[in-house]
Amino acid sequence: MCQEVRKTCSCGQNHAQFHLRDNVMGQEVIERLFCPSCSESQEVDAASMVKDNGWIIEYDMELARMFAITKLSMDPAHVNPELIFDEGYVTWREMYPGETDDITEERDKIIALKDSDPKEYLATISAWAVERIQRLKDDGWRKAVRAC
Repeated sequence: MCQEVRKTCSCGQNHAQFHLRDNVMGQEVIERLFCPSCSESQEVDAASMVKDNGWIIEYDMELARMFAITKLSMDPAHVNPELIFDEGYVTWREMYPGETDDITEERDKIIALKDSDPKEYLATISAWAVERIQRLKDDGWRKAVRAC
């Protein structure tokens, strides 16, 4: 079972939902979150932060290393913000914050084809998924870049 966490950014205007893979790390690992608006004035510290398309997540690295040692028997020297995010230990619930809201209308139109034209539905949904992931890769979203 995986835990989901919702955090508000430093300016208070945006939020993101996080997925905690296998509950290895606790939500306390997320120290601060910066949306594209409030991250403009934030300097990125590579030792504790990961940047993803204008969003910045700051991790409590001491706590993250403790979780990695106790739950994964991992060498703490290998634990860094990129590993925490890219391996899914504390990462976006979606490909990027707000993805579900962004794609709902588009996806619903395609799903409406399912009953009226099943062949067209399958072709359209497959093409849409591939094109969407490519668009997210082109935009530089970390999870999309790491996807197949």
